[in-house]
Amino acid sequence: EFYGRGAPYNALTGKDSTRGVAKMSLDPADLTHDTTGLTAEELKSLDDVFTKVYKAKYPIVGYTARRILNEDGSPNLDFKPEDQPHFDIKDEF
Repeated sequence: EFYGRGAPYNALTGKDSTRGVAKMSLDPADLTHDTTGLTAEELKSLDDVFTKVYKAKYPIVGYTARRILNEDGSPNLDFKPEDQPHFDIKDEF
C-alpha cells in the first residue's frame, strides 16, 4: 500500500535510503546510504525513525549488499544474521 509501484514511498524500496529518511526527503539525490554532512538534528531524527518506526513495526526480511559483502564483492564471513536484529542505527555510521 505504501511501498508498491506508484505508492508514496516507492522511491525508498530496494535501496538503502538512510539519508532520505534522515532528511525526510524523497529527492533521488538523498536516496543513499551516505550520511556525510547530516546535521545533529537529522541524525537524531534518523535514530528516532529507525528505533520507533522501522525496528518496532517491520520485520527484517533482508540486508543490503553493503552489510553482507566485502568491498571486493566476496562474502563477509563475519556477518551473522542472527545478531542483526539487535544492532543500533549508530552501528551503521
